[in-house]
Amino acid sequence: MSEETIVEARELARRFHLEGRDVDALVSANLSVRRGEILAIVGASGAGKSTLLQLLGTLDRPTGGTVFYEGVDIFNMPEARLALFRSRKVGFVFQSSNLLPEFTAEENVAISGMIAGKPKSQALKEARDGLAAMGLSQRLDHRPGKLSGGEQQRVAIARALVNEPALVLADEPTGNLDTGTGEEIVELLFRLNKEKNQTFVIVTHNMDLASKMSRRVRIKDGAIVEERAAVE
Repeated sequence: MSEETIVEARELARRFHLEGRDVDALVSANLSVRRGEILAIVGASGAGKSTLLQLLGTLDRPTGGTVFYEGVDIFNMPEARLALFRSRKVGFVFQSSNLLPEFTAEENVAISGMIAGKPKSQALKEARDGLAAMGLSQRLDHRPGKLSGGEQQRVAIARALVNEPALVLADEPTGNLDTGTGEEIVELLFRLNKEKNQTFVIVTHNMDLASKMSRRVRIKDGAIVEERAAVE
């Protein structure tokens, strides 16, 4: 695994104004993620894990500090360039698959490619290839309502990976799945990390899962309080 830093948070903070008071969801977080590693972010509910992930992926903007991607301050980018960065460089997997119910599995994946500026024909071909890699060649024309929970999450992973992002951010990707299906998804993520050297940052409550990763970071009350190698 390369020691090169792919993404780095420096003094990252996020404050929300809720019900007449300020709430610090994240406080001066510093974190470097190495290219090709698979990193767990753990902590109690409300600790700030998802907030950190959203800021790393530019789904939200910080109220303090910034994020560097390959040495570039991404929050200094113009909005249009930032959106293009997000669609091409970062893949997102959430606890809920968030698939569009009116579209087929193939179309759900292809949309991600088209947003990144690819021609429709290319996006559809890459969607088919990506779904085949997930073992879903026989489900291309199925809408989400006709897919199992595990199949829906595989479609969501294919969508996240279709643009071959160097960085994949996953927020409780097995949270809505039964134990057996969740383990299959975990094995899939680890295989992709190994085969493609893609960098994964995974928020999870599952300490068994976190213990299998190369490193884990624990967040408490919006602050990073522990960082350690997860594999002893």
